[in-house]
Amino acid sequence: MLTAAINTMEHGAGADRALLDRLLRQVADGDREAFGQLYRLARGPVYGLVLSMLKNAHDAQEITQDTFVKVWDSAGSYRSQGSPMAWLLTVARNLARMRLRQSARLGELTEEEWEAIPADAPAVTAEDRAVLQEALASLGDQERQIVLLHAASGLKHREIASLLELPLSTVLSKYQRALKKLRAQLEGGGIR
Repeated sequence: MLTAAINTMEHGAGADRALLDRLLRQVADGDREAFGQLYRLARGPVYGLVLSMLKNAHDAQEITQDTFVKVWDSAGSYRSQGSPMAWLLTVARNLARMRLRQSARLGELTEEEWEAIPADAPAVTAEDRAVLQEALASLGDQERQIVLLHAASGLKHREIASLLELPLSTVLSKYQRALKKLRAQLEGGGIR
């Protein structure tokens, strides 16, 4: 199971771009059913990004909800070019940054906050999830963000670089370093 988790992180996962694109266009037309489906597909990656930025489960839940309200209101401005997930995460990132400016709060993720992250993979046991959470907690903030954006959202490294406003080479090196740390941690070798 843990090897599968690393493979997912190495190859990315996430909702189908064409489906997200279609759903966003339908949401722009006021389709509530499409909005519900979009929410179900994208809430995990949105929440994961926001939580990694705010480090507070309550605030992350609020900003996740605010993100989807903003998406409902702004779907008409979405253009079918690039990554629809990147567009959604940009909305979330901007709202999270506004919250950070307002509160100027930083901290570590608690066990309760980690548990609030949606676990949609039924093949992952509670024990696997605990080990994976511990391994992810051992990463630096940017490393964790990059890994989660790639694994949970299926964003390409170039899209992550744009979203986090980092050079592509930095994203690639932090991602590779994070995978090595995760692999060492998950295989019982500890972090190097």
